[in-house]
Amino acid sequence: MFNNSSKILFMTMMIIGTLITVTANSWLGAWMGLEINLLSFIPLMSDSNNLKSTEASLKYFLTQALASTVLLFSVILLMLKNNMNYEINNSFISMITLSTLLLKSGTAPFHFWFPNLMDGLTWMNALLLMTWQKIAPLMLISYLNMKNILLISVILSVMVGAIGGLNQTSLRKLMAYSSINHLGWMLSALMLNESTWLIYFLFYSFLSFTLIFMFNMFKLFHLNQLFISFTQSKIFKFILFMNFLSLGGLPPFLGFLPKWIVIQQLTFCNQYFQLLILLLSTLITLFFYLRMCYSAFMLNYYENNWNMNLQINNFLMNVYMIFSFISIFGLLFIPMFFMML
Repeated sequence: MFNNSSKILFMTMMIIGTLITVTANSWLGAWMGLEINLLSFIPLMSDSNNLKSTEASLKYFLTQALASTVLLFSVILLMLKNNMNYEINNSFISMITLSTLLLKSGTAPFHFWFPNLMDGLTWMNALLLMTWQKIAPLMLISYLNMKNILLISVILSVMVGAIGGLNQTSLRKLMAYSSINHLGWMLSALMLNESTWLIYFLFYSFLSFTLIFMFNMFKLFHLNQLFISFTQSKIFKFILFMNFLSLGGLPPFLGFLPKWIVIQQLTFCNQYFQLLILLLSTLITLFFYLRMCYSAFMLNYYENNWNMNLQINNFLMNVYMIFSFISIFGLLFIPMFFMML
């Protein structure tokens, strides 16, 4: 990517678009930032080596253009109400705005485009879609006070993310449903306060990056590739599945910490029903992660007779090992870090 000057330009414009949205002091400015971000991300998606990328670009453009159009419509309605004293219900405008932002971020019940789109992307583009592209819509959602509708979206997101990932063999779709599930947790954190969802988002981005770094390095796209890979070095397979469990939020891995924070905040606010739904959905996601780990380690998969030594950059491997160490043992070192302070 970084050898291509046009990709660097579009990457920079994508980052600028998100920053414009986050720092905008009007809805029109936020809409403009979202558009810049959208039109910069589409050229990044197109890849001559990947036949599905053109279809994915078109799907992404149509979905996001629809959301942007309705967002602009709701902004115009808001301006009519405020400047021309039109009799329009405020909650109606907020509901339309929230729906478009949920569609932009790929949250249930507007998630229909997200898993199919992920299946046509390269790993680096998939990572951008799962992390960076969520910042602007989530930041705008935090400005709206629509907790009842957000609660419905949270419940649907965690259930869709948990049940949708049960029968997936494509790793990209699996990560997409995992992202939808984590979005439910992020929206729950967002209903509490802004710092909680930012902490959750940062941890989720780090854990996703650690996994996708490995998938991209070894060009893994399907579940059976995980089972038959790393026959020479079982430790890599072990580390990879530990990272999966960390993403699922199993103690004592680092992925449990953001969930722990959200659970604590929800308990303080007496949101026990919401907490129960979140925990049940996480148990389902952990079930299919554990099922994958069990299959990979316990079942007698055929190993290749020929030795396929992949030429992997040692520097990249060392970077991955450092990230994995933080992901697996991070939670154990955080209390020590605070004690030192």
